[in-house]
Amino acid sequence: MATFRLQGSKVLAVDMTGDGVKAKNGSMVAYDGRMAFKKLSGGGEGIRGMVTRRITGEQMTVMEVKGEGTCWFADRAAEINLVGLRGDRLWVEASNLLCTDAGLRTGTSFTGMRGASQGNGLFTTTVEGHGQAAIMSDGPAVVLRVSRDHPLTVDPGAYVAHQGDLRQSFQSGVTFRTFLGEGGGEAFQILFEGDGLVYVQPSERNTIAGDV
Repeated sequence: MATFRLQGSKVLAVDMTGDGVKAKNGSMVAYDGRMAFKKLSGGGEGIRGMVTRRITGEQMTVMEVKGEGTCWFADRAAEINLVGLRGDRLWVEASNLLCTDAGLRTGTSFTGMRGASQGNGLFTTTVEGHGQAAIMSDGPAVVLRVSRDHPLTVDPGAYVAHQGDLRQSFQSGVTFRTFLGEGGGEAFQILFEGDGLVYVQPSERNTIAGDV
């Protein structure tokens, strides 16, 4: 299995000994040793992934890297966070997924109203199995724990990923931007309940949540 390690907070180094990884196309910045690159299409596997991309109009381009040596990945100076999976599942926005072990399964999951409120599709990428994944955030990500007694409400623009036994629901009403006079119309928040972790970024992506 490939070994993931960070060099600083914005560069991912992956050491490979004949194994491979799947990474965001164009994110490789350097490599040593012998590497083979193969372009893959789509962020999900199987028929469901194809149908999902057709419905949402989203196209995620991924490359497979195999070989012996070290490969370095980065994307637009985004902060990188390592997530270890031990048979569990990670839900992550497609644009925030940088790299995964080749053995991890990727797919798509219907996320309901949040996608509509963000204007970036109704589906979230899922990653599951045993291995490591690298996710990106605009600024250093904060990992927040959700417990049975402590649910968490997140602004859609700050959401990056989550894992664990969590339930999502979508609430209309005031968003954090509304307090600053930047929101308008009906907006949405994401409520997480259960037991797990939520990754949020300090810089919100552009959304149309305030105008839905």
